[in-house]
Amino acid sequence: MIKIGIFGYGNLARGVEAAIKKNDDLELVAVFTRRDASSVKINTKGVNVYNAKDVLLFKDKIDVMILCGGSATDLPEQTPELVKAFNVVDSFDTHARIYEHYQAVDKNGKANSHVGIISTGWDPGMFSLNRGVMEAILPDGKTYTFWGKGVSQGHSDAIRRIKGVVDARQYTIPVDSALASVRNGENPVLSTRQKHTRECFVVAEDGADKARIEREIKTMPNYFDEYDTTVHFISLEELKKNHNGIPHGGFVIRSGETSNGVKHVIEYNLKLDSNPEFTGSILAAYARAAYRIANRRDFGCKTVLDISASDISRYTTEELLKHTL
Repeated sequence: MIKIGIFGYGNLARGVEAAIKKNDDLELVAVFTRRDASSVKINTKGVNVYNAKDVLLFKDKIDVMILCGGSATDLPEQTPELVKAFNVVDSFDTHARIYEHYQAVDKNGKANSHVGIISTGWDPGMFSLNRGVMEAILPDGKTYTFWGKGVSQGHSDAIRRIKGVVDARQYTIPVDSALASVRNGENPVLSTRQKHTRECFVVAEDGADKARIEREIKTMPNYFDEYDTTVHFISLEELKKNHNGIPHGGFVIRSGETSNGVKHVIEYNLKLDSNPEFTGSILAAYARAAYRIANRRDFGCKTVLDISASDISRYTTEELLKHTL
């Protein structure tokens, strides 16, 4: 059994918890929170919740720590720090800062003989892997990524961290005309703004400066500043009634030629009822890989581009060759 710890307990952590129950070689042994541990109720019987400050007491009791904090402020600090004591997996999703994050985790992982697997959601993550494969197969072509329509956990979290915001949901929405053009193999040149729009539903504190909140959202670097963004201020009751789910999905499409006039289109798509549960399933699979890679003493930072499908699978090589290949 691979002993798993969860650091942070919100929607994503509950998704990880659900995934662990589906994998008979994974065992949840502890959950860590910055909140009052006694106030946090988890969905796994017999597993205790501890304060985050006590995490190092479990240094030799956990094989892989799955980090479920936000990418805006949590993971840039937590992953490089915790990889000093544990093998770790995170879902860091700020694309513009991945290499910087990689370097910090790689340095501390190698110095402390641990493995850190970063950015293991579905984008970055599964979409990244498919982009890499598609581009290798069709070197002469263009790759397009569309997200949504769905709720972005990272972007919603970034809005919630703005002063005066009680809660928020952010929907990423593909532009239909752009998606149709790509699927037709037209290889359009599209700016970031031409591919997606962003729609935000925000609950503000009583008396909060809504104009300031809207301005901070629309100008937020790496999140909203390059998109046409609409902000709606609504009540908490309306948010809970109409925006309680966390669906998502998207498409990676590669259109290219293998010789003059011989065209091909590859498409990978996801339709997710629950963004955090699907992302949690990815994190759990890559926790298995972290354990195996650490046992091979191949320390440092890894991404989905470095890791084989067999390392994340619960099946043996023989089973994979007979039933999957």
